Amino acid sequence: MATEAHAAEGATGYIVHHLTPFAVGEGFWTLHLDTLFFSAFLGGIFILLFKSVAEKVTTGVPGLAQNFAEMLIEFVDQQVKDSFHGRSTLIAPLALTIFCWVFLWNFMDLFPVDLIPGVASMMGIEYMRVVPSTDLNAPIALSLSVFILIIFYSIKIKGVLGFAKELTCQPFGPMMMPFNLLLKIVEEVAKPISLALRLFGNLYAGELIFILIALMPWYIQPLLSFPWAVFHILIITLQAFIFMVLTIVYLSMAHEDH
Repeated sequence: MATEAHAAEGATGYIVHHLTPFAVGEGFWTLHLDTLFFSAFLGGIFILLFKSVAEKVTTGVPGLAQNFAEMLIEFVDQQVKDSFHGRSTLIAPLALTIFCWVFLWNFMDLFPVDLIPGVASMMGIEYMRVVPSTDLNAPIALSLSVFILIIFYSIKIKGVLGFAKELTCQPFGPMMMPFNLLLKIVEEVAKPISLALRLFGNLYAGELIFILIALMPWYIQPLLSFPWAVFHILIITLQAFIFMVLTIVYLSMAHEDH
């Protein structure tokens, strides 16, 4: 629900206020502290939850938490088996981490729009954006991490010479090296950009709809927010799944040495 103070600013002011990050610094060195905090906090929750389950694992009758963790691990492991054709002990843990971390990022969108920013306001923090996915910096940083792994494994599996040949001699042969290199650069750069923009665009739009619903009269908000929240759960799960699967596919391509 929109607060009276923000409602007085008008709809545009309210929307801008909620989409403005808590930032320090200037220019390239600007840090979005809310994005960094919530990303680290949610990552810590993921680690602690799975660590707790691992410490209490039993071969007897498993509890609810163990059942959920095993189901999630089996689901991710199956996706890796279906999409990844190389050999690596990193891919499955990486895929699990990406899926859970991105899902938790997105899940923050389901909290009431004014709840956490309201608490932050009482602590003297004027701006607070709680969904890391709606800050383009977070999806780009995660996508660049995947991109670095793609380059690393491409060189590791194919060697420097093999990777160079792939960049310059495919798909049209050695005679078209400049054109091949241009196409390959576009292809490789498109991978992290598409990963980041897909996640950012969908979650930014979803957050904006929640903010618009919060601007409506209180008696209308439940009629709109609940159905949208149910639908949004499907969206945030799908976005985490897509990010994970594309990461697996890209790393599988990097492991192909033919």
